[in-house]
Amino acid sequence: MEGLPAETTRFIGREAELVYLAGELADARLLTLTGVGGVGKTRLAARLTRSAAPDLADVVCFVPLSPLRDPALLGNVLLEDLRLADQSLLPAEDVVAQWLADKRALLVLDTCEHLVAGCARVVAKLLAAAPGLRVLATSRQPLGLAEERCFEVAPLPVAGGRTGGRPGDAVALFADRAALASGAFRLGPEESVVADAVCRRLDGIPLAIELAAARLSELPLARLGTLLSDRFEGLQGQGDDPAVPPRHRTLRTAIGWSHELCTPLERLLWARLSVFTGGFDRAGAQAVGAGGPLARDAVPAALDALVAKSLVRRVPDGRGAERYGMLDTVREFGAWWLRRLGPAEEDGARRRHRDFHLGLARRADAGWMGREQLSWYRRLVVEHANFRTALDFCLADRDGPAAQELAGRLWILWYPCGFAREGRRYAEAALALAPRPGPEHALGLWALAVAAIAQGDTAAGLAAARRFRDSTGPAPSPAETMAASYLEGTALCLLGRLDEAARVLDAAPDTREHTGPYEVAWFVATACRSVVHVMSGEFGDAAVVAGRLVDACERRGEHWARAWAGWAAALAADGQGRPDDAVRHALSTIAGKARFRDSVGVAVGIDVLAASLCALDRSDRAARLLGIAQRIWQGLGRPQLGSPELRATRLATERRIRAALGDAAYEEQYAAGLHTDTRDGIAYALATPG
Repeated sequence: MEGLPAETTRFIGREAELVYLAGELADARLLTLTGVGGVGKTRLAARLTRSAAPDLADVVCFVPLSPLRDPALLGNVLLEDLRLADQSLLPAEDVVAQWLADKRALLVLDTCEHLVAGCARVVAKLLAAAPGLRVLATSRQPLGLAEERCFEVAPLPVAGGRTGGRPGDAVALFADRAALASGAFRLGPEESVVADAVCRRLDGIPLAIELAAARLSELPLARLGTLLSDRFEGLQGQGDDPAVPPRHRTLRTAIGWSHELCTPLERLLWARLSVFTGGFDRAGAQAVGAGGPLARDAVPAALDALVAKSLVRRVPDGRGAERYGMLDTVREFGAWWLRRLGPAEEDGARRRHRDFHLGLARRADAGWMGREQLSWYRRLVVEHANFRTALDFCLADRDGPAAQELAGRLWILWYPCGFAREGRRYAEAALALAPRPGPEHALGLWALAVAAIAQGDTAAGLAAARRFRDSTGPAPSPAETMAASYLEGTALCLLGRLDEAARVLDAAPDTREHTGPYEVAWFVATACRSVVHVMSGEFGDAAVVAGRLVDACERRGEHWARAWAGWAAALAADGQGRPDDAVRHALSTIAGKARFRDSVGVAVGIDVLAASLCALDRSDRAARLLGIAQRIWQGLGRPQLGSPELRATRLATERRIRAALGDAAYEEQYAAGLHTDTRDGIAYALATPG
């Protein structure tokens, strides 16, 4: 199950709701859990998914939408969380719809209330396209679709119901979280009376209860009850909006009370951290949180205090690194407080957030072609939502140079990490703000060209490549010249203009020892040159160039370009009649590209693996692999990236396999591959004996 949030604390109560909702989910295609903020919709949806999904779906994906602000990117987020190819010219929602069309799938869309219209439109489209799809949504309001069933998640009961004096789930939650805050806490008869009163005062809202229980690390229970009662009684009738439902006022008051009990520096940090989307680490907290009265070396203590108060939560990030986040209602309160602190304070926090992530992008660009490449890949994917926020700030602030540099440095996110569609969108918007030449403008054009080529829009990529070359001026650096040559040469190669591609690539300087912007260009240009040799029938030259690239990548401890070298080497070996070597190289390509989100690399690797296996009389497996590759190409939208030579090679492979197997056997194996899930298909390819 993709993306389900980890349960870091004990799940309490909701037994009856889970039984009822399992039946509803089995019967309905769209089920929306509604309710006030902090009532536990997300945790209930996650627990329901864990218990009910195995009987209902073969594919399960939990999609957190709270970090997303632009509804136009909903399709992109679905692609990301479903781990589908994003290197396509098709609309993102269409790619998702096509992929889901033949699957029993459960899509959990968490926190839809700020994107209701967009979510309703996308869900309606997906349900129409995929008969086996179910959608479970959480939202403070319904999506408003005709087929939607809604269930309002109620606060936890305070009383024990039919069992008489047994504490209800709200009190049980309070006791559990109180024991976490204070190891000495025990729920005896006297404590039960106070805990019952606290939970009643908080209307049984889980988040409010957890925030109150966290105070027991520094307050005795009796004092907590008195302070909380005084706080609520003091606010009765004092400015509360009568249009706001009582439970909304309860949660707002509980969070406000927690805010009052923070020190001024803790409140300031809370407000500043609200600009993050998708979480943050300690370095980010220090960079964005420090300033004015809050010294940089004081941020860690303030952050730890917010964690102790359950206002900030530690979030596992899958890398073993320490990462933090805030629940939406807590973050919203911090954002409200940040606005109250004034425009200068809010703008300063957002600029520091932008600057931190621009610095992160610069370091990733500088460190990509080395031994830390996989770590940078994981870090960039984890920070994806924050990069969106930083780019959106640049665009809203009309800071073209900053937007262009950030989009350009993030070429890694757009190509190796697989988000070409989004990269092209941001690069185009950034370039529209400031069309003047300069280093930032060149970086923006680099990003645009790389993203367009990765999408398979080769003509647009070639046009952007030539704009990039023009933008570098009359005396470009060797690195800029190599970058332009790579972009032009790759586009010309994919358009089938091989002689032109060869001339462009051969005229480029050797920048393999270059460090700095465009460091990658020599490596990918060299891979392209080897492929041009293959397409021109120059297999010996192709093998020599590919071998040179393999050596250079291995000296650096690099993986992504090394996988392209493996593909070029596989094509050369296949052309030279060395199928065993071709299989070995093809497997290195598939394994290397599967570490990233580089679906194009995986697809071309499987294509050449199939061709090599056919030459080894393993045609059954080759036919199935062609089906597996075709499934990936369908998601990409442009088979073989539109290259006439690659398409011709693919058709020639199919003809050889059909001749070896016969049409009926070929179709059977091909269909089996075509209906294999992509991840299973990659595993099948990698299980090929080398």
